[in-house]
Amino acid sequence: MYENFAELFAIIKATEKLEKAYVRDIISPAEYETECQKLIAHFKTLSSTLKDTVPSIERFHDTYKMDCPAALNRLVISGVPATVEHRAAAATSAGSSASIVAECVQNFITAMDSLKLNMVAVDQVYPLLSDLSSSLNKLLILPADFEGKTKMKEWLSRLSKMGAADELTEQQARQLHFDLESSYNSFMAALPTAGT
Repeated sequence: MYENFAELFAIIKATEKLEKAYVRDIISPAEYETECQKLIAHFKTLSSTLKDTVPSIERFHDTYKMDCPAALNRLVISGVPATVEHRAAAATSAGSSASIVAECVQNFITAMDSLKLNMVAVDQVYPLLSDLSSSLNKLLILPADFEGKTKMKEWLSRLSKMGAADELTEQQARQLHFDLESSYNSFMAALPTAGT
């Protein structure tokens, strides 16, 4: 049990250091996002394992006087890297926008197909939605309030509050599929046509 507490403590402390390094521009957005996603995944797995012994991460944080507000925000409240949350992914050139569009389409289709294949565990769905959200944020032609971005952010936030082994209910899976389909249609409509 204490080994798991030590792991949880280490993940929270490492996330706090990572957040500070990113804010101080010591680490690139791409490196930050990769490492942050790893820490979030480890945190979700460990916190679902410890949910009976550590019902409140905030209480654990306060009990051990951790002073890691950025880590708590990232791991418990937000659940996604700041680059995804604030659309701060590296700026891309217009020449690579076609590849980003292709990446978005691929991520939409992969996420929708996974739901059709009944892949509804949080640890199966979360990485797919995170990839989709990340690729949507790379595409500079989409406005910040684009439906797909806001829906994916909402779903990522919802999933981050669940345990890794938890599964979406049939109703949640159906709603997520509907949101993905609707966002995909909005995405295709938002793309400029060849004439413009």
